[in-house]
Amino acid sequence: MSNPHPEPDSVTDSITESEYDELATLAEAESFALGTKSVLAQLPLWEASLDIGDPGHEAAHLFEGEPTLPGIILTDGKRSVGMLSRQRFLEYLLRPKGIDLFLAQPLRVMYSYARLPPLVLAHTTPILAAAQLVLRRPLDQQGEPLVVTSPRGDRLVHIHDLNRAHWQIRGIETQVRYERVQAQMLQSEKMAALGRLVDGVSHEILDPLGFIWGNLAHLGRYCQQLLDLIAVYEESVTLPSEAVALLREDIELDYLQEDLPNTIRSIQGGADRLKRLALSLQNFCHIDDIYPKPADLHELLDSVVLLLKSRLTTQIEVVRDYDPLPPVTCFGGQLSQVFMNILTNCLDALLERTSRQDASTNPWEAAQDGQSLEALESPKIIISTSLCRPPQELANPGQRWISVVIADNGPGLSPAAQEEVLRSFSIEKRLEKETHLAMSYRIITAKHGGRFYVRSRSFSDHETAPGIGTEFEIRLPLYPQGD
Repeated sequence: MSNPHPEPDSVTDSITESEYDELATLAEAESFALGTKSVLAQLPLWEASLDIGDPGHEAAHLFEGEPTLPGIILTDGKRSVGMLSRQRFLEYLLRPKGIDLFLAQPLRVMYSYARLPPLVLAHTTPILAAAQLVLRRPLDQQGEPLVVTSPRGDRLVHIHDLNRAHWQIRGIETQVRYERVQAQMLQSEKMAALGRLVDGVSHEILDPLGFIWGNLAHLGRYCQQLLDLIAVYEESVTLPSEAVALLREDIELDYLQEDLPNTIRSIQGGADRLKRLALSLQNFCHIDDIYPKPADLHELLDSVVLLLKSRLTTQIEVVRDYDPLPPVTCFGGQLSQVFMNILTNCLDALLERTSRQDASTNPWEAAQDGQSLEALESPKIIISTSLCRPPQELANPGQRWISVVIADNGPGLSPAAQEEVLRSFSIEKRLEKETHLAMSYRIITAKHGGRFYVRSRSFSDHETAPGIGTEFEIRLPLYPQGD
C-alpha cells in the first residue's frame, strides 16, 4: 500500500484524526508554508511497505501503480529491515535475465544484491539539515529516498521533494535577508537624515548663542561699571534728594547691587551649558569619514553623558574615574553611539530597580527584613578609563590598548539574560534581529578591531567587582590594526 501524506511534527504528535487529515490535504495541495524551521514532517511522506519474503512481482505492481513512488520499505513481520528504491529495482530488472531472476524470487534475493544503508532521519529533522546530510552521502546514493521515522511507522521522502523544499527555503532566506538589508539601509538613511537635521539645528542654535555668549562678557563689564559709578555718586552726594531716596528704596538698590553679578554669572552658566549641549549634539550626529581619526575618548564620554542628562535623575550618580589617555584613532560618531547604547542599558536597569524600591522604606527595617545594604545603596554609574595590555590571543605584546569600563550597581543580568546577550553577538542572531548591544559589539570588533565584554554579578563565569551589577568593558587598540 502506498499513500503520500504529512506526518505530525514533535509539537503535534498527539493530533486528532481530523487534524491529521487536514494536514494530508494541505500536503497534497502543496500549500504548506515552508520556513527556515520547517521539518521533514511537512513534506509528502510515502507509506509503501512489503514483506521481505514477498515475490518481486509484488514490488513491480506497486511501482507500476504509483509512477512517482520513490521506493518500498522492506519489513520482516512488523520490523523494518531495509529499503528498496525504484531506481535500484529497475537497475536490477534491466540486467540480463533480471526479470526471470528477480520477479519470481522473494524480495530478499534482490535486496541481498542491492543492499545499501538508507539515510534514516526523524520526522522532526529540519529540512535544511536533512538536505546537508544528503549532500554528504556518496554521489551514487544522493538520489536515494530518505527513510523518515514517525509515530505511525517508517515513511519515505522523495529526494526531489526534499530538494525542491530545500531550494524554496533557501529562496525564502535570500528574500528575507534582502528585505532585511533594505530595511537596514532605509533605517540608516533615516538616521543619516535625522543626523543632518539635528546637526543643522545645533548649528542654528550655536549661531545666536555665539552672539549671546559674546555680548554677555560686555554686559557684565557694563553692569559692573554702572555699579561702580553709582557707588561714586553715593560717596560724593551726602544728602540725596527725596526722589532719589524713594527710587533707591523702590528698586532695592542694595539687593540689586549684590544680586546683579550673580544674575550675570547665572546667565553665562546657562549659555555655556546650552553651548556644550549643542556641541555634543553636533559631535554625536557627526557623520564619520571613510577613515578613522584621532579622538579624545573622555570628550566623547562626557558628551554622551550630557545628552542623557534628562534621564539622569538626582538619585543616579555618575562617577568618572579617568586615567590620562592619548588620542585614540577611531570612528568617533560610531563610538559615541556605542557609549550611548551601553549607558542607556545601565540607566534602564537602575531606573527599573529604583521604580521597584519603595522610597519610604526605612533602611533599618529593610536590613531587619533581610534586604542587603547593597540594595539600599544609591544608584550609581561608574565610568573608568585606563591603558591596558593587549588581549592574550594577539601576537603583538608591545601594542598599546585602552580600556573603557562602564558599570552600574544594579541587580545585574540573570543567567538567561546574559546568555541571550552573548548569543545576540553571533552572526546568525544578528541576521534575525540586531539589538543595540549586538550593534555595539559589531562596531567595536569589526570596525575597530577591539574587544567587547559583558560581565554580571549573577553569572558565575563572569565575576564583577564588589558592588557592581553589570559591567561592560570596551578594549581598543590605540592605532587601527595594520598601522
